[in-house]
Amino acid sequence: MDVTRRSRLAQDLVHRFAAALSGVQLYSADHPLVVRHITALAEILERLHAEQPAITVGMVGPQMIIDDTALQASTTGVAELQKRFRDRGIERLVIERGVEAYEIRQLLAALSKGRVTDRIGSLDALAQEAATWLGLPHIRVGRLQGAATWSDAATVSGADAARQVYAEGVAAATEIWQSAVADKTPDARLSRTMIDTVARGVAQNRTALLALVALKHYENYTFTHMVNVAILTMAQARTLGIEGPLLREFGLAALMHDIGKIEVPYEILTKTDKLTDEEFRILKRHPIDGAAMLRRAKEMPALAPIVAFEHHLRLDGSGYPYGVRRGALNLGTMLCSIADVYDAMRSQRAYQEAFPTDRILAVFQRNDGVQFDQHLVRRFVQLLGIYPPGNLVKLTTGEIAVVLEPYAADPYRPRVRLLYGSSGEALDDQREVRLWEVPPDEETGVSVVSPIDPAEYPVDPLAFL
Repeated sequence: MDVTRRSRLAQDLVHRFAAALSGVQLYSADHPLVVRHITALAEILERLHAEQPAITVGMVGPQMIIDDTALQASTTGVAELQKRFRDRGIERLVIERGVEAYEIRQLLAALSKGRVTDRIGSLDALAQEAATWLGLPHIRVGRLQGAATWSDAATVSGADAARQVYAEGVAAATEIWQSAVADKTPDARLSRTMIDTVARGVAQNRTALLALVALKHYENYTFTHMVNVAILTMAQARTLGIEGPLLREFGLAALMHDIGKIEVPYEILTKTDKLTDEEFRILKRHPIDGAAMLRRAKEMPALAPIVAFEHHLRLDGSGYPYGVRRGALNLGTMLCSIADVYDAMRSQRAYQEAFPTDRILAVFQRNDGVQFDQHLVRRFVQLLGIYPPGNLVKLTTGEIAVVLEPYAADPYRPRVRLLYGSSGEALDDQREVRLWEVPPDEETGVSVVSPIDPAEYPVDPLAFL
């Protein structure tokens, strides 16, 4: 779904949601106006669910977030919906595909009541009441105000859970950034809670999360980049045997690597043309500003300011801040730097075409051992493969397949699932094939020729993970 259409559907959803809430407040559940509003809301949800299995509606500061689309408070319906969420102690709702009209009616009835916090003093009672009125098969309540937990999605396997963890991570990154802008220090509690959830996701559902990082194009680059770099850094760290609290420190440091950019003027940060020398000089101050900010933040690990300061330095002494020489870079820095460069090149922005993974890895390998540690680069290639999981690819046979798992010994021969035949026909037998296993009667076997734009085929590659 393109950005413009996604934004339009998000605005329509909020508008319909707010209109239905107003109708429920004024009229009985069977009033024709209420029925019409609920029908309209169900229709827009159905259109969104045709594209993805679950819709996340949440609040981040003054914005309403629909999945990865942010709507300002001035958007029609946002203020009303935010008020209802606050009154009920809710920050997030997840509405899954298959939601029925009675569930929507019960949701609207619950949201239209008065402030729950006026009547219930304890968080336990608040959570109990929320569980009661949202005990519906296709609707889940998100984090309650003041609650310590962020999400239970990371304990569930599958691409849908990965999508939820990712969407919540982006929403949290948005709030963390805004807290840093307002208070000159990021919200350490929210940062740690968010990293805990993402770390569980990396441990239990790494393939789907890496596929999301490698495949999707997002509108809010700053916030998605924070999450992507954290995921990629923790995934690399796990391949080195780093786990537990130390893994989370690596993730938290990676999440904060660019936090110094809050001091960069907005017009420079969002400029679509080439920066002038003076603008670039201002931008290159962000490692220094970020390190200073994180050193002042008492709850941040000691690794965070180190990574923020070093993440644009290279092993050969190039990079910036200029004039800084290191005998060696911190391991957290080196992992974060690889993740940072990969995601920056992978992301399509107004001023930059997205590069496919094979071209990005060629950049790393061209500088193998010069700017980036050769052993870490090779591990990164093994982790993602030339064609990461979730990529649609064309094979030497002309068939189209989705990559399920890279093969470290030969990145051009991953494990795949065949989807389309050489003539373009959808295959009934969508069998898995280990391309590295060459049949005895063949000399070379089958390999990947090139990646394919998933928009060319009516499939969701993540559904096969």
